[in-house]
Amino acid sequence: MTNVLPPAFIFIIAGLIVPFLKGRARNIFLTAVPIVTFINLISLPEGISMGYSYFSYNMHLLRVDELSLIFGYIFLIISFASFIYGYHVKNNWEFAAGLFYAGGALGVIFAADLITLYFFWELMTVASVFLIWARNTDRSIGSGMRYFLFHLVGGVILLIGIILQIKQTGSAAFNHMELSSLSTYLIFIGFGINCAWPLLHTWLVDAYPEATILGTVLLSTFTTKTAIYTLVRGFAGTEILIFIGAAMAAFPIFYAVIENDLRRVLAYSLINQLGFMVVGIGIGTPLALNGTVAHVFADILFKSLLFMGMG
Repeated sequence: MTNVLPPAFIFIIAGLIVPFLKGRARNIFLTAVPIVTFINLISLPEGISMGYSYFSYNMHLLRVDELSLIFGYIFLIISFASFIYGYHVKNNWEFAAGLFYAGGALGVIFAADLITLYFFWELMTVASVFLIWARNTDRSIGSGMRYFLFHLVGGVILLIGIILQIKQTGSAAFNHMELSSLSTYLIFIGFGINCAWPLLHTWLVDAYPEATILGTVLLSTFTTKTAIYTLVRGFAGTEILIFIGAAMAAFPIFYAVIENDLRRVLAYSLINQLGFMVVGIGIGTPLALNGTVAHVFADILFKSLLFMGMG
């Protein structure tokens, strides 16, 4: 029943199929996946659904509300555009990684609990590494390995935080949290690593320029923007984010002006724009959060186009 199928599952199933397709059939299939997912998405009822139990904890694959829908729409728009842009790519395994990566991102934004979120969070990490390695150069292999190790550490920090949070609260629900315990601090840092906070940002400028052309477009969309989503959902109004975001908006400028690699310039520009979003999350008022989400939508569109134009 497509009306209760999580959007992430459509992409994951497509990722299993696409390696066996060729030529025009593959391109038509890739074009159809975001369209079918969009149709499925607009048919989903608002609220929390698709529940299951694990070790007596209640979890839900779907939380459909205004926030998750906005992120879902823009992720599908960019997936559609990126797959058309990548028609020239001959490596079907690169598309498989891209589909799993996009599926992981959709899984994160629609997850209603921390365990489901963590599963899709790690799926994103694994799939995105292959988009870096797909370029198959010495630099991309090295960058991909450093990227993987960085996110492995971040994933462990996030996992420990989730385990402690569930133990303390008795619930796996992913809702707004206060920075009042070790568990929430660890979850906060785990999200921050994927958001490329200052001193935790090196993976982005190291790996993004070394990915394939298609991979760079997808990378610029999903990892950091899902982190922004989790901060909006979990830590809106956390004052320290204002200072973190201000630093993110300022320091990349000094690196960008001395770069001669345009891909790295765009990578620093990406961090700069993320900084403004983080400031908005830290302010936490309805107007600030609406502005943050609007900025996410616009930034994904123009940054993806810039990376496409850069090639």
